[in-house]
Amino acid sequence: MFRRLASFFALGWRLLRAPILLACGVLAGFLVPYTISLDHQLRERFDDLSWQIPSRVLARPLDLAPGRAMNADTLLLELDAARYRNDGTGRVPGSFARNGNHFEIARRAFAGLDGRYPAQRLGVDLQDGRISRLVDLQTGAALHQAELDPARIATLYGLQQEERRLVQLEQLPGLLVGGLQAVEDRDFKHHHGIAPLAILRASWANLSAGRVVQGGSTLTQQLVKNLFLDRGRSYMRKVNEALIAVLIEFRYDKRRILEAYVNEIFLGQQGGQAVHGFAAAAEFYFGREVEALGPADIALLVGLVQGPSYYDPRSAPKRALERRNRVLQQFLDTGLLDAKAFARARAEPLGVSAKGALPRNRFPAFLELVRQQLQRDFADHELDAAGLTIHTTLAPSAQLQAEAALDAALKDLGKRDAGVDAAVVVTAVPGGEVLALIGGRDADAPGFNRALDARRPIGSLVKPFVYLVALAQPQRYSLASLIEDAPVDIAQRDGTRWIPKNADGDVHGQVLLLDALRNSWNLATVQLGLRLGVDKVRGLLESFALGRTINPNPSLLLGAVELSPFDVAQLYQYFAADGHAVPLRAVRGVIDGKGRTLSRFGVKPGTGDYVAASRLVTWAMQ
Repeated sequence: MFRRLASFFALGWRLLRAPILLACGVLAGFLVPYTISLDHQLRERFDDLSWQIPSRVLARPLDLAPGRAMNADTLLLELDAARYRNDGTGRVPGSFARNGNHFEIARRAFAGLDGRYPAQRLGVDLQDGRISRLVDLQTGAALHQAELDPARIATLYGLQQEERRLVQLEQLPGLLVGGLQAVEDRDFKHHHGIAPLAILRASWANLSAGRVVQGGSTLTQQLVKNLFLDRGRSYMRKVNEALIAVLIEFRYDKRRILEAYVNEIFLGQQGGQAVHGFAAAAEFYFGREVEALGPADIALLVGLVQGPSYYDPRSAPKRALERRNRVLQQFLDTGLLDAKAFARARAEPLGVSAKGALPRNRFPAFLELVRQQLQRDFADHELDAAGLTIHTTLAPSAQLQAEAALDAALKDLGKRDAGVDAAVVVTAVPGGEVLALIGGRDADAPGFNRALDARRPIGSLVKPFVYLVALAQPQRYSLASLIEDAPVDIAQRDGTRWIPKNADGDVHGQVLLLDALRNSWNLATVQLGLRLGVDKVRGLLESFALGRTINPNPSLLLGAVELSPFDVAQLYQYFAADGHAVPLRAVRGVIDGKGRTLSRFGVKPGTGDYVAASRLVTWAMQ
């Protein structure tokens, strides 16, 4: 019997040998060069694994100090802008608790221009519109000063609309790294890119269903899907996925693979922006650094790997909670959590913030100013996808209060409101920081930026600078000097006459320089300007380096020069800064992706040659 079987197999082999060898040869002839090609593509992508990291634009940090002006409403605006949650305890970084005018704030760790600031619990007491007490709640020590991490006000993306923050494995909680493997790939440390038993199990399920309904993917295969393949579901795609996974495991160590995975995995979406990696997801969902996450938060993020849209905690909180609890159970089953920690985590709510953390151009007018001021040092593509952190001067509370004030002012116009537009520029004294900027009545809408680009004749706003030129010559002029408020009739180049008048239609004769300024009399101002010389007034205005053409004619003395609201704010900052020329700035500094300070944009005020004259003009205007 055995001889017959042997004879039968020998006959079969003789008949099938040629087709089998031919098929193996064809397969090898295709598979070998195909694998070599895949390997070449893999090394090109993986050896220089890099992502376009969006740049983040931050407001200024909130400076807290006893005696500083602050009320509860303003502090709440600042906390909300920085996505702090009122959780009633103020113990978890990114949260706070309020009891009347007493606040307990758990500050997040953050990187500032002067270095790294650790997480800290602060107690803030308010009284009579000021901070009356500031303490470190961990030590009970009184503090002279503390800063809250700045609000994120915009995100600058490159061609890829991807939110991502690169981290190394050491920066992630151990529970996240271990829990990810426990839930998604328990054999990660031992397999070579694919798990045959998992593939067989999935193949049987797919054959039974007649379509692809289940995956047997390892973490390596999931990484391959994200880095190399499209989202299609076919058997050829699975073959490619398995081949590339085996090649990756052959060429790279487990640490490299896992680190690429935790930075690449897709975990959510906000509009057109995709959230990749656990560090970005921690900020997106919880408003916290990934190292500050607790077991319940980690379980939620690990659970999202299976389906970020299906288990979205904002749109599908019930499904997300069930998924999170199943993941927590797996943490317990694998010994990553003990029974007490599991029970505490399972009892917690989802705890996600109400809105995502991807503010993109929330304050478009201000962001345009930021870009303009950075153009001297950075190209646009360097700003958009270099992982920079751009620290600005914007004060969220000032911006939001300015928007509310503008809305109220427009509503007060009643029927006259139709067709009226507006702009706002708010600056700080004496440093010239731009605290708020509004480019139009719809502050959130991009488009024509009236604060920077709407140039109009400034009229009487120029007059204080005429008087400044005069008072800068104390041997000739004082506020008590007599000047003529008399008719003016000047021939112009086109043959017409320039005959200005006072707003009240009167001529006042000899008047004190002080009265001429405080009453804004046109004729007295022109007479004074002609005696000083129009070129001197023009030279003073040009010294502010506004980049505008200054009218050389006598009409300049009554404001026949077109400037923007921002230009006017720059001029009047001179008086606010006590007679020092201080350039207005929207940028404090720039930090690269490794936390190194690339640029600082400090202010070097002018020499203050006209301090005394500036104080006289300021007093006269008051």
